[in-house]
Amino acid sequence: MNILLDNVNLSSTSGPNHFGRKLQLGFEAAGHTCQSDVTDPDIQLSFIETRKQTVDIPLVLRMDGIYFDTESDFVSQNKNILRCYKMASGVIFQSEYCKELIFKFFGEHQNHEVIHNGADLGYINSIEPMQNEFTTKFDNVWSCASSWYYNNNPNTPRRWKRLKENVEFFLEYGKANDCLVVAGDVHPKDRSPHERIFYVGRLRPDDLFSLYKASKHFLHLASPDACPNVVVDARASGCKVICSSLGGAKEIAGPDALVVEEDEWDYTPMQLNGARLMDLTNIGPNCYNAEMDMLVVTKRYSSFLNNVLGQGRQK
Repeated sequence: MNILLDNVNLSSTSGPNHFGRKLQLGFEAAGHTCQSDVTDPDIQLSFIETRKQTVDIPLVLRMDGIYFDTESDFVSQNKNILRCYKMASGVIFQSEYCKELIFKFFGEHQNHEVIHNGADLGYINSIEPMQNEFTTKFDNVWSCASSWYYNNNPNTPRRWKRLKENVEFFLEYGKANDCLVVAGDVHPKDRSPHERIFYVGRLRPDDLFSLYKASKHFLHLASPDACPNVVVDARASGCKVICSSLGGAKEIAGPDALVVEEDEWDYTPMQLNGARLMDLTNIGPNCYNAEMDMLVVTKRYSSFLNNVLGQGRQK
């Protein structure tokens, strides 16, 4: 297949773009062409949406979450995504959570599949665990990682990423000689002064993997989050994940994950950065065990795209 990869910045290390690069490499290893400027493409794979008004080849959307924040004009924000959703020949949802959310807002799509994000296990296995003052001085390392602010502006925190709750959970359940390493830029005003919590700023993917491989626990209490790549990468690195019951994180966190249970959400619009309390004592086991190998994930993407192409030829 000649696959036109659309609405992806392959030079960026942010979650969706990082996954796009992994997917591109997987497609090319399987013998497909996959570029943002491929000549004579057979099919277009767009992340979330496309700015093109018409597409003369089959269009498949890879759907993340959509807008539902009552503090913004989410209807207008979703307008182009809905347009693309209606004209797409097929839709890949990152998680069951994504599917349920988008079905609630946009209605059911007749041709869809849930394919969770995957990790490059071979590459992660080649990375050595981090060795520094954190990993040698303490018995156990805990870690968390995110973009904690909108546009990296300390005046606009992404409260739903729950940095504060991650810190509180560690202080409640971490042992006396454990430490927490927080990756991602954190403004001094938002840092805990605790002597066993360290802020290391934004890390390159290899350094993140190295941190994960040195960590026993990975905290991701964000709520709701569609299908966070940091969770599947941390799990693939050997971390025990601790996540919220809301969103898609639990679906990829692994069978040994711990889930902090929250009240169910009926997918009605809400204030995303609102002060929703989290009971950090309401912890249960995880019932999900999604595939995390990027090789398998890529094969499932290829199969879905081939099926969409086949349906187009039959028309």
